[in-house]
Amino acid sequence: MEINKIYENGLQYHHYANTAYPLTPSSFMEYKIRDEGEIYDFVKSEWDKIDQLSLYIHIPFCKLRCKFCEYTVLENPAEEVENEYVDLLLKEMAIYKDIVKGKKIVGYDLGGGTPTKLSAENLSKITKAVKESFLVDKDVVFSIETTPVIAAKEPEKIAAVYNMGYERISMGIQTVSEKLLNELGREGATQIYEEAVKNIRKAGFSKFNIDIMYGFLHQNDDELENTLRYGIALNPEYITLYRNRYKGTKIESEAGGVSLYKVMKQYRLAYKILTENGYEANVGKNTFSRVQGDYGTSDYLTKRVIEGRSYIGMGLGAQSFGEDYLAYNSGAANKKMEEYKAKILSGKLPIQDIYRLPKAESIGKMVSVAFYFGFVDLPAFEKRFGISFLEEFKEEVKFVIDNELMEIQGDRLILTSRGSDCINGIIPLFYSKRSQVELEELFKKKQDTKRDEEAFLSAYSQSDYERPSVAVDMVVFTIKNKIIEDYRKLAHKEFSLLLIKRGEHPYMNEWALPGGFVRGGESVEETAYRELVEETGVKEISLTQLHCFSEPKRDPRGWIISNAFIALAEEEQFNLRSGDDAIDARWFCVNYELVKTERETQGNIRRVTEQYQLQLKHEEDNIVLSALIEVSTRICSKRRTVEYKILESEGIAFDHGKIIAYGINDLRERVKTTTIAFDLLPELFTLTDLQKAHELILNEKLLVANFRRKMTEFVIETDNMVEGQGHRPSKLFMQKL
Repeated sequence: MEINKIYENGLQYHHYANTAYPLTPSSFMEYKIRDEGEIYDFVKSEWDKIDQLSLYIHIPFCKLRCKFCEYTVLENPAEEVENEYVDLLLKEMAIYKDIVKGKKIVGYDLGGGTPTKLSAENLSKITKAVKESFLVDKDVVFSIETTPVIAAKEPEKIAAVYNMGYERISMGIQTVSEKLLNELGREGATQIYEEAVKNIRKAGFSKFNIDIMYGFLHQNDDELENTLRYGIALNPEYITLYRNRYKGTKIESEAGGVSLYKVMKQYRLAYKILTENGYEANVGKNTFSRVQGDYGTSDYLTKRVIEGRSYIGMGLGAQSFGEDYLAYNSGAANKKMEEYKAKILSGKLPIQDIYRLPKAESIGKMVSVAFYFGFVDLPAFEKRFGISFLEEFKEEVKFVIDNELMEIQGDRLILTSRGSDCINGIIPLFYSKRSQVELEELFKKKQDTKRDEEAFLSAYSQSDYERPSVAVDMVVFTIKNKIIEDYRKLAHKEFSLLLIKRGEHPYMNEWALPGGFVRGGESVEETAYRELVEETGVKEISLTQLHCFSEPKRDPRGWIISNAFIALAEEEQFNLRSGDDAIDARWFCVNYELVKTERETQGNIRRVTEQYQLQLKHEEDNIVLSALIEVSTRICSKRRTVEYKILESEGIAFDHGKIIAYGINDLRERVKTTTIAFDLLPELFTLTDLQKAHELILNEKLLVANFRRKMTEFVIETDNMVEGQGHRPSKLFMQKL
């Protein structure tokens, strides 16, 4: 599969192409070990390969399961269930104690769920067992998670946890929007948050993290900003941004309504606010720290992300990642404890699924999670796999560097600001070939554009914009040379148009003119140049206003006025590079034909109605877009009005078929009515000065008398007849135009 296609698939299916790997619970079934009798010996042999690892212990209990939660969680169990679970957990530790005896533990997390939902006595049992069963490095910082409600209402438990040796504590705020909290089924209030922080500090914690989430369908930028500023005011050492991933949650059906552009924009907003307030992170990283030299994450996660450190997960549904295997404990699928309990009591490892991984899949998992920090550590990768990352992914690295998505800084391949926006397209570049194909198949299977757009529009609020909203669209044409194998023949000229593929609803994944909304303090001209650069990479071009399109129903989001601009560019000058909410940018060959004309006269009113068939074609990828446009011209006395209407449209977003037709007709009229001074023609009609030609034509500063005769010089810099063709290239060019 082509690199650009893999990148585009990731952007389009961004809810699945993230730091979580594999893509689905059934992705690795071909690698599954099906004989339970093999599992213990296989696991033992895997851990014999290394001398260091991390531990993650999962507590699957919460008062309520939040709608955004994707993890193995049991809601509000009875105290006896919690006690029984801890006893089972201690037995699982005893099994692993023999497997990793003498191995150094370099990271340890007690996570969930909500670990602090357990009693202080049960928490103490678990912690004591960890210290006694495993060789924990003396420098490891023990990390634990809590909720605002528990931290606020049970201060004695928080103090007890600190005294057990936990020095880092993480608390999920997620949002301070009451509306959003209610929708997500989560408790929260500012009074609770503040009491929780007071108790955490009083207990002695100086490594305190709060979690904030973004990317919800019904979360606007103001709600996110309010949460961020409130979180900063709580003065934690670290703030971690979690994008809602939807997969496996109660609100997974909302995923399609959340565009990649919304996620990009919210991360940018968060990054700006956090870094302005002293929380540092390289762009693309999720955890922000105000402690110099501290990544802000737990030792377990830091070593997992940077070094690809192997880890054992214990508890219901926990995940383990060895050197060459991946395993999920019982309960990962059905979120029930019975099977986990049965295996533990029979002395078996409580594994539901275990996969013997080829190197490509282990690489895919390590590199995917590395993007949690926004970079790949090159020496760590080579140490983990014995191969050079830059050699293994030579073409992919060239792609991300050439497209300014990543850059090499010292020993790291790190995201740029542009790459941070496009991280979901970058991650799949380093998947296994199998997973790259799987991603494309998943997208085709699950894509439901109509449903996704309905979800998007249900949460879209026009009040987020000034009324009416003002936008720009750019109609950029060029004349392209079509390669002809016969050197004796003149290169064929194609009249082409620049389009982008939309990465935002509405009309997501359809082709449109480059464009976007006018920002506060910008003129429409400034917006046009900015959007053209951001979405296509095209700059140093002269844009001229074409027309204002202001019909109230031209855009499903509301009344959006578009100021359209037109330009004629020299295609060879530009290296197209999509960006912002455009996931692709390409030149399309234009075919625009008059297919029907009707004339009518009533008194002194004349009306001419014409129908034009517009076809836009990208031959290399076999993409054909079309529209049937009706142009109605009404002439009364000295007044002439022209109305454009789209009768049919296939693959062209919004009313852009009409704007394109307007641009073509406008260009034709200007060529017909402009006069071109003969003495300016040698300067004007050269291949190297195409843009100047366009500017002079559109500003009507020249005389047209010799335009057609001299067009040959513009096309091939000669006025010779084309051998064997029987016509002049200039005439062909004018017919195209």
